[in-house]
Amino acid sequence: MTEAPLRLGTRRSKLAMAQSGHVAEAVTRLTGRAVELVEITTQGDTSREQLTQIGGTGVFVNALRDALLAGEVDFVVHSLKDLPTGDPEGITLVAIPPRHDPRDALVARDGLALAELPAGSRIGTGSPRRAAQLSLLGLGHEIVPIRGNVDTRIGFVTSGELDAVVLAKAGLGRLGRAEEVTETFDPLHMLPAPGQGALAVECAAHDAALVELLAGLDDSDTRAAVLAERTLLAVLEAGCSAPVGALCEVAEGEQVTELYLRAVVANVDGTDSVRLSATGTLDEAQKIGRELAAELLARGASGLMGERVP
Repeated sequence: MTEAPLRLGTRRSKLAMAQSGHVAEAVTRLTGRAVELVEITTQGDTSREQLTQIGGTGVFVNALRDALLAGEVDFVVHSLKDLPTGDPEGITLVAIPPRHDPRDALVARDGLALAELPAGSRIGTGSPRRAAQLSLLGLGHEIVPIRGNVDTRIGFVTSGELDAVVLAKAGLGRLGRAEEVTETFDPLHMLPAPGQGALAVECAAHDAALVELLAGLDDSDTRAAVLAERTLLAVLEAGCSAPVGALCEVAEGEQVTELYLRAVVANVDGTDSVRLSATGTLDEAQKIGRELAAELLARGASGLMGERVP
């Protein structure tokens, strides 16, 4: 008797469907099980308000988790950067597949790089983190808040309404639009969101057979890197819409694999920031994140973030 397909809960956006499709294919290759996508609408998909106005943390996640707990789907896929840092009851983060490019990317008119756009150019982003770091560069650009999917955002540039937009490079790659990138930001200038470029696979904690099945998708280096980033975010008590950037990279040394964590906390208008880094071994991911967050707070990060979002 043929086993019923596994039901994968996903947001309806093109990007979410592409990401979930990649995971579905990986599950089928790994296990031989068929996977069907179940489309779920989240609050973040239906609201046109800025994320900071509708709660930020969890707006793309909660509906998928509700469907999982209700037994309507067997597992769900999220962009890991959208996940709240707390552990939800009854749900396990069973796998974090290998991470795609975590950096931010510019899509600008006429193929221009950021420094080639004249002062006063209008650059769109829906992220306080990106807006703050763009302002910190001091190039005199006007930062314009936007919402919408990738097509909508790039459409602002092609229509001439904006001179450029900033998007996650991984998302553009998953949609087959990497060739539209006019500049990939060096993390020295623009640190990505914690967890950016990584996907999160969740299932019910009590389903031991499925937990074992999906665990084969997990990449230990990616998990360690994003654990350091998310631990830092949790200690800062900052939500996914806060002006916090972090990137942890895995470096293979002669004797030991090391983690290199960089982080920045800025105020929303991009007039001040604190930026620090730390290193440690692969099994010290949480320790690195905790200690770097504590150092950032000691240097005034809490005041820069304003009201913190638990």
